[in-house]
Amino acid sequence: MSQPLRDDDSDLMKEVISLCKQRGFVFPSSEIYGGLKSCYDYGPLGVELKRNIMNEWWRAMVHQREDIVGLDASIIMHPRVWEASGHLAGFADPLVDCLISKERFRADNAPRPAVGDALPLSCSDKAQAKAYQAAIAEKYGIELRREGRILHGLKVIDETTVGFFPDGSEEAKTEFPFRGYVSPTLGCPFLSDERMFNLMFRSSLGSIDPLDEMARALDGKALAAAEIRGILEQKMRETAIYLRPETAQAMFVQFANILQAMALKIPFGIAQMGKSFRNEITVEHYTFRSCEFEQMEMEYFVEPGKQKEALEYWKQERLDWYLRYAKEKSKFRLRRHEAQELAHYADDCYDIEYEYPWGWGELEGVASRTDYDLRKHSEHSGVRLTYFDQDAIDPETGKKGRHYFPYVIEPAAGATRTTLMYLLDAFEYDSPRPDAQGREKRRRVLKLHPRLAPYKVAVLPLVKRDGMPEQAREIVQEFFRSGVHAKYDEQHQIGKRYSRHDEVGTPYCLTVDGQTLEDRTVTIRYRDTTEQERIKIDEALHVVKKRLEEA
Repeated sequence: MSQPLRDDDSDLMKEVISLCKQRGFVFPSSEIYGGLKSCYDYGPLGVELKRNIMNEWWRAMVHQREDIVGLDASIIMHPRVWEASGHLAGFADPLVDCLISKERFRADNAPRPAVGDALPLSCSDKAQAKAYQAAIAEKYGIELRREGRILHGLKVIDETTVGFFPDGSEEAKTEFPFRGYVSPTLGCPFLSDERMFNLMFRSSLGSIDPLDEMARALDGKALAAAEIRGILEQKMRETAIYLRPETAQAMFVQFANILQAMALKIPFGIAQMGKSFRNEITVEHYTFRSCEFEQMEMEYFVEPGKQKEALEYWKQERLDWYLRYAKEKSKFRLRRHEAQELAHYADDCYDIEYEYPWGWGELEGVASRTDYDLRKHSEHSGVRLTYFDQDAIDPETGKKGRHYFPYVIEPAAGATRTTLMYLLDAFEYDSPRPDAQGREKRRRVLKLHPRLAPYKVAVLPLVKRDGMPEQAREIVQEFFRSGVHAKYDEQHQIGKRYSRHDEVGTPYCLTVDGQTLEDRTVTIRYRDTTEQERIKIDEALHVVKKRLEEA
């Protein structure tokens, strides 16, 4: 009877990392040169596991639905895409975080109230206003007055000071430092320090070396550091391109083209899988957070007012997808974002979380992004990215035919993060058993879902003679022809081969032995139970394929 290794979760992580390298799932990148922090290469079995996960996602999200289509967009996009989305603001400009709403914005573009101005905090709704009111009270010890979705009580005293003025008070009860500006969406003066934040990886496009242009611009000039930086930024921007930090924006940018080409009707979705790159300040927990990763994202466009219903559907649909392939289903949960956690463009969001060895961590975010992205790209590009519903009544004119910006529900998953999760979920130690020398040993097993396993079946000749290898290779070829990933394996004695395939998650092993040559039957062994039975060679492909379909 197998028992999960859970006595010491730090040991679990070490064991999985060890197995990943020993059995060809994941290797440190550039290891012979000392490696590169946060970069990993997926080996022969790791690439199969990750690809199987992504194929299952694509099958569920695109191939089994009428309302979702796919896209494979360029990793490099026009820089103005990232201007519109807000990502580019983090490169050459000072970024600031609102300590209440978590909105990140450019300091030089922020609203700058005058001395004596009141600072009402404009929340998106009453619930958010209550949450922000409580957060400010806890963090700063003041109780702002709430009127609907607006919080009152703050006022600019001078260029460097904000005060809290309770109702009817002519003097500030409490004073706080003021940076001279407030957050654009909330209007909040409680801000982080300014810092130059580089989220995206920057490169250049063109035949002219930007370094040469920079050298010419600076030649012979005695400048201060700020002036030098300004010249360098200007020259770099002339040829700058960026590796995408997410796959989502291409689906908004191509919204109109896909809508027209495919004659789609609301509600519909656009799905994409692919590489993304983030210049993360903190990388941690093996492949959980890294600078280069793969995403599986879908943007689902709905009529405004129907986003809540769509969000309820997709949060459960996506949780059910993870549970379908998981062994330990109790380690998953849905967590709704608190109002103060929500991104400035979202009106609701859920995280699908998994209990990793270090605690609960995000697997996938399912966000209601409102119409923020389509509106921003429409404003910046000058192209109308609305949907026309010819049967809907326009509330402004009362006539049939209505243009509107669809609202968006976004399930955004990480393929690399999901791969690590399923490795952790599948790893077990078998109960101790004696080996050939009588010593007790524990068998490492990856109880991967059969559809995710790198090899679906291993075909093993009992010995390397008497026609057994030839017969085994014939069986393997039949699996190959049917599109089932099989492995021929004749190295070491049969017990070691079984153990090796248990370790890499192969769900079924077919053994060709002496009896096979007499009656054309083979032994099929099941990984999870180690039970065996005889089946006919002619039925082997059907038996394995049926079990894969039913898994």
